[in-house]
Amino acid sequence: MAVSPIIADGITFASALALLAFGITLLYVCTRTFNFAHASMATWGLYVMYTGVELFGGSPYQYLPLAFLFGALLGVICYVFINGPLLRRGASEVTLMMSTLGYDILLLSLIQIYCDYLTRVYKLYPRMVTMSKYDFEIFGVRAATIVSLASTIGILIALHLFLHKTRFGVAVRATIENPPLANIIGINSEIVYMTSWIIGGGLASLGGAMISMVLTGNPVMGSLIVVSMFAASILGGLFSIYGGALGGYVVGLAEYMGLYALKLSVGPWILMYRPVIPLIIMAVTLLFLPQGLAGIPWASIIEKFKGGEKR
Repeated sequence: MAVSPIIADGITFASALALLAFGITLLYVCTRTFNFAHASMATWGLYVMYTGVELFGGSPYQYLPLAFLFGALLGVICYVFINGPLLRRGASEVTLMMSTLGYDILLLSLIQIYCDYLTRVYKLYPRMVTMSKYDFEIFGVRAATIVSLASTIGILIALHLFLHKTRFGVAVRATIENPPLANIIGINSEIVYMTSWIIGGGLASLGGAMISMVLTGNPVMGSLIVVSMFAASILGGLFSIYGGALGGYVVGLAEYMGLYALKLSVGPWILMYRPVIPLIIMAVTLLFLPQGLAGIPWASIIEKFKGGEKR
């Protein structure tokens, strides 16, 4: 049974945004760092996949693991040379945030140089990339929808098992909850911070590669969706690792489906105001629900609801 292209693309967009927001939240929870370089890390994921398809052929999906590994490398570089030294010197959250903004500018410049290289050496046109043309259907559904949804759910389950079923995962959670105490009992916080940057950077590039299957890829793609990333992270709750993923699905579906509904109602001119939707969600969340969806006492609400049903 065929699925509406709008619904399929909305799910793809939301799944990719969930990974991007999850990476932002994970880094903030572990290192108290808002990673603005997430935008360009996501864009690099697009160009890893694009380069693989154009130069070596095959399906774009076979290059997703490589996109993750490249993003993980970018995360390691940021931690080793920028964020790590600042953390050890006790830098403030604002300083840490601004340092990642500088790293983002550097990565964006390298992307521009790389695009020029692809054009001059290989005669490619990487400044306007349509990765969806490489897609195919599985039982009437775009492969991007199935792969993005399955990958996001699979990664979240794997990370949950890692954090709760392994000794190192327990060490990560201990460091998140109480870094000084974790150091006292012998947990190496440096390794935990490094791991968070590896996972966060990998998810950024992976999410960027996936989201390029529904968006036109270009060197500033990450900058165009950075508002959506942070809106999803804030809506989910900055102190809940899984809240970021939940916020990604809520913001992603609201933005993609909401924009389509507005386009039908008022015309295509509304498309240029796309960032307004996540901005409104972010503003409303900060004003009325600063702890995000994760801060809502869901257990109490469910208990009250069950109690009302019994009466």
